[in-house]
Amino acid sequence: MTAGHIRNPVLPGFHPDPSIVRVGADYFLATSTFEWFPGVPVHRSTDLVHWEPAGHILDRADLLDLRGIPDSAGVWAPSLSYHDGRFWLVYSIVRTIGHPYKDVDNYLVTAPDISGPWSEPVFLNSSGFDPSLFHDEDGRTWLLNIQWDPRDGHPAFAGILLQEYDPGKQALIGAPRTILTHEVLIEGPNVYRRDGWYYLMLAEGGTGWNHGILMARSRELAGPYELDPAGSLMTTRDAPEWPLQKAGHGELVRTAEGEWFLAHLASRPVRTRDGDRCVLGRETCLQRVAWTDDGWLRLADGGRLPSLEVAAPRGAAPAPVPVPPARDDFDAPTLAPYWNTLRAPANPQWLSLTERPGHLRLRGRQSPHSRYDQSLLARRLTSVRCEATTVVDFRPSHFSQLAGLICWYDTTTHYYLRLTHVEGRGRVVGVVLTDDGAYGELPHSELDVDDWPLVHLRARFDGPELRFAASPDGVSWQDVGPVLEATRLSDDYGKRLRFTGAFVGVCVQDLGGTRAVADFDWFELQDMGEDGAGGDGAGQDGAGQDSPSAGKTDASRKRRR
Repeated sequence: MTAGHIRNPVLPGFHPDPSIVRVGADYFLATSTFEWFPGVPVHRSTDLVHWEPAGHILDRADLLDLRGIPDSAGVWAPSLSYHDGRFWLVYSIVRTIGHPYKDVDNYLVTAPDISGPWSEPVFLNSSGFDPSLFHDEDGRTWLLNIQWDPRDGHPAFAGILLQEYDPGKQALIGAPRTILTHEVLIEGPNVYRRDGWYYLMLAEGGTGWNHGILMARSRELAGPYELDPAGSLMTTRDAPEWPLQKAGHGELVRTAEGEWFLAHLASRPVRTRDGDRCVLGRETCLQRVAWTDDGWLRLADGGRLPSLEVAAPRGAAPAPVPVPPARDDFDAPTLAPYWNTLRAPANPQWLSLTERPGHLRLRGRQSPHSRYDQSLLARRLTSVRCEATTVVDFRPSHFSQLAGLICWYDTTTHYYLRLTHVEGRGRVVGVVLTDDGAYGELPHSELDVDDWPLVHLRARFDGPELRFAASPDGVSWQDVGPVLEATRLSDDYGKRLRFTGAFVGVCVQDLGGTRAVADFDWFELQDMGEDGAGGDGAGQDGAGQDSPSAGKTDASRKRRR
């Protein structure tokens, strides 16, 4: 990290749809979590350079019920604001994904402090996703979200809705109004007021390679709005070689010194022969922005491309934060904040840190294809060159009992280095996988480990490649299975809509319902270099002009919700 500079991404790995707010000397960033629990992590900073976890907002079962929701549904695009001495968060829960329908409910929670306690959710509407709140100078509060239209022959993204929210009644009042439509897909609306203008910031072009940010303005909150005549404020759609791709979905924050910064998402692709794939998902970045004399917003560094490094705010003293340890020995009575579960919180019925002190104990439940009751605990990947290692004490007695190390995108795509029981052989380590919905096994790569007292498991990511290994002692390692395509664990692989990022973790299944127990002594996720994404050795700053992505047309790189 260069002193006095912000290095992007500021939140590496799966941290999409950033929402930023300043309260006094503190900045807060909230991001989407989709099907993962707990929901909506918040990070805190005092200098916009160094960020530390500040908890999760939707961290209780009564605040968030995601059991059964599809992959990449769940919590979309939270928007955080501060008004009347309280934090306000609006967010979508999407329960049906794809076309033609989106079953989506928008909610509001508030709290006196970022650490809570957060209120019970207030239902707002179901007309579309990406809600945000605008607190006007006259004290009134307004909700914005997109209008979703499932009808044939109509644009699904049917415009931006505006409706007043009454805090006393805890309800929307008046009729919703469509304040802007556009022939290009627009979503993620946020309103700002400056110098007598209402500025509408929009995510443009879908969440993939065509993504961008577009501005519009009006003298009246309800419009009519005029689009920025210069077009997109920021986009990488015409620069496929740029190291930060898919740049879009932004929010603004103003420093105490009057400087403006833009929080936005972007992805760092791994370059492969089959095209670019963003294993780390959509990450959070920051850019400096400035207002022109004629009242439009521009990137401070010029042009439309996001920078990897920007100057930190004036007057902000560097405030380094502790770096989370790579290794978790499971000695604490509660989980570290970087752990995540699928669709529901961890509870003593299937996870314990106390029954065997110094170990994580998991009880087996449903399969890796389940959207309900998985015993899976995972961490975000923040580098495409990293190594995950663990050791497990597991004594399966039937083929329906499995435990091990899993490299995860979602229920339809993952690689699993699992320990199980095979008749006549005892305990066996091998690789099973699900590839865009197709289940497969690699039986010729199995290791007989019945005489091993403990089983050490390792997954090594090296750009586009993933290798598994096992060891009886953590010293002498044996490869398990062939070299695998790590980049299948990405938004850009397969036939389904995907919006998350790669995780690695541990899990246990007991398909017979006997709740077989596996004990993990420790788990370590160690970055192997500082080059982040970048694929075939090009490093974080991207590949050169001979990258497979160079010369692609916009049409070949488009993705949408």
